[in-house]
Amino acid sequence: MQNLILASSSPRRKELLENLHITFEVSSSDVDENFDPELTPGEIVMELSSRKAKAVSMQHPNSFVIGADTIVVLDEIVLGKPKDRADAYSMIKNLSGKEHSVYTGVTIVAPENEIKFYVKSDVVFWELSDEEINAYIDTGEPFDKAGAYGIQGFGSMLVKKIDGDYFSVMGLPISKTVRELRNAGYVMPFSK
Repeated sequence: MQNLILASSSPRRKELLENLHITFEVSSSDVDENFDPELTPGEIVMELSSRKAKAVSMQHPNSFVIGADTIVVLDEIVLGKPKDRADAYSMIKNLSGKEHSVYTGVTIVAPENEIKFYVKSDVVFWELSDEEINAYIDTGEPFDKAGAYGIQGFGSMLVKKIDGDYFSVMGLPISKTVRELRNAGYVMPFSK
């Protein structure tokens, strides 16, 4: 039997895989998330997702391991997770009324091969008042998310438009991930 492992502690990624009704384990890795500033956003997320997947794969060499990483890019500046309330406020204020890009990289380490890819989606925020920004921060949602927002929760009220893959903005481009899992040799239960 094939073993599938999600190398992420993200509840959003876990939820997306659970929606497919497939059996998998979660085994997050504690890897260095610093990156070379010369890398493009796509290269950054593929590098970070690769580190996560490979770290878990070393412990489970006969499994299919999915690693993922998401960043938000505004005006060529990478926005990670906010350090504190002031940082979250600054990020959301800067995103207000503007278009930004969300990059999610995925690495699948399989017993026989490795596949890496990324998906870029463009998101436009409404023009937000200070009151709206502070009310959103008060929910506590921004603090564990790149760019200080989650599109699937209260953060959905900030988003005016999305051009791309909604699930990628959530943290895992599920449709492409399933296709690449198949390409790596994983047999999906509903594709027998």
